[in-house]
Amino acid sequence: LSKGKSTSTSFGVFLLQMGWGDLGVFGEPSKETPNLDQMASEGMLFLDFYTASPLCSPSRAALLTGRLPIRNGFYTTNAHARNAYTPQDIVGGIPDSELLLPELLKKAGYINKIIGKWHLGHRPQFHPLKHGFDEWFGSPNCHFGPYDNRALPNIPVYRDWEMIGRYYEDFKIDLKTGEANLTQIYLQEALDFISRQQASQQPFFLYWAIDATHAPVYASKHFLGTSQRGLYGDAVREIDDSIGKILKHLQKLGISENTFVFFTSDNGAALISAPKQGGSNGRFLCGKQTTFEGGMREPAIAWWPGHIPAGGVSHQLGNVMDLFTTGLALAGLQPPSDRQIDGIDLLPAILQGRLIDRPIFYYRGNEMMAVRVGLYKAHYWTWSNSWEEYGKGIDFCPGQNVSGVTTHTQEEHTTLPLLFHLGRDPGEKYPLSFASAEYQEAMERISGVVQQHKGTMVPGEPQLNVCDKAIMNWSPPGCEKLGKCLKPPESDPKKCFWPH
Repeated sequence: LSKGKSTSTSFGVFLLQMGWGDLGVFGEPSKETPNLDQMASEGMLFLDFYTASPLCSPSRAALLTGRLPIRNGFYTTNAHARNAYTPQDIVGGIPDSELLLPELLKKAGYINKIIGKWHLGHRPQFHPLKHGFDEWFGSPNCHFGPYDNRALPNIPVYRDWEMIGRYYEDFKIDLKTGEANLTQIYLQEALDFISRQQASQQPFFLYWAIDATHAPVYASKHFLGTSQRGLYGDAVREIDDSIGKILKHLQKLGISENTFVFFTSDNGAALISAPKQGGSNGRFLCGKQTTFEGGMREPAIAWWPGHIPAGGVSHQLGNVMDLFTTGLALAGLQPPSDRQIDGIDLLPAILQGRLIDRPIFYYRGNEMMAVRVGLYKAHYWTWSNSWEEYGKGIDFCPGQNVSGVTTHTQEEHTTLPLLFHLGRDPGEKYPLSFASAEYQEAMERISGVVQQHKGTMVPGEPQLNVCDKAIMNWSPPGCEKLGKCLKPPESDPKKCFWPH
């Protein structure tokens, strides 16, 4: 969030797909993130920061609403404990009943821009400019493709209300070399937006949600071949360089002390894409799609020169949903009182070092899989993925089999949860003995937290149950001007299939 020269603090969120182990400051051996490492040295590093889901769309819905996906509707009931997102054929999206951070910030005079992937539904009623954003440059879905525009349409890229082209056609991504200029375009969009708001002295919210590290990974020509980590490392280096340029731009314009910036990720590194197109989750177990630490514990840095003491390290349990509540606090606003808000205001932890006691809930679709209270994490269900999918070579925990923990059938532990002490055992390899006094004492506290949580849980209407090829990106707004409208097939709604 940035104030320009007004009295409100501007707010910037960098949301990417990167693993906890991808940053030099977290111990990545090649040390190829100097700007993010410097951001941490000038601000505060969060060691215990989480996403609200091990998959992209639900995490983004949680960040912008401050609510768990099970509450805001970004989940499926088609099968038990399944991750679901917003591919092109999804019928649902962010409901009108949800209040998004930019909608609320507008009340305090903020100008809001999203750059990159929206991922909260692509049908007209779900457009980001209908949910509080004033500007958009990016796409409604991931940059999958290229498609033939007959069986499947290529993904559109929007400027504000209308598409200005499609991936692979007008915005090139070379799948052989990994070359694409998209990160540079997204960087320039951010710099220009910040300059305009500073000139007009407007407070702003910038949501920079780019996807270069999401397979198929890409980087611009200048960065290709420059990393010890291959193409994925090239993409990380370009993102790091871009973030460095954005922070320097804030400083050059003299508004860095009026701008709170937060960097984090929407899920853990996708180990299924490793090693060529996937990152690192450090010592943590498994990755994206799972509710083990590697799937949901994220790198996180808060930066606010003149306010956050340099070189701070916080053990506050944080979550992407907290950015909703923290953003409102920066703008002098209260969170809505007519609904359950799961995010907390992190400013006391960031500015005063106060640790706020709060649990972390690990959901996979419609099931609470695990909960963390203090340093203890209790698994009520375990599942990496099915034997059938695993047999096809889909492995979310490569090289990390932990007997009885990384299971390929859904295992219920609600009677005797698997309990880990994450301080001594961050890799979730050594469950505590059920008979130990430590287990009994920890579970007594955790059980009370879970009972209270489940007793007040009112699930939202599931948005990710129905798919229909007719509502894909065939004819987005603006396609007529470009001659890029495509003929959709006849409507044939079906239950979406979610294997994970």
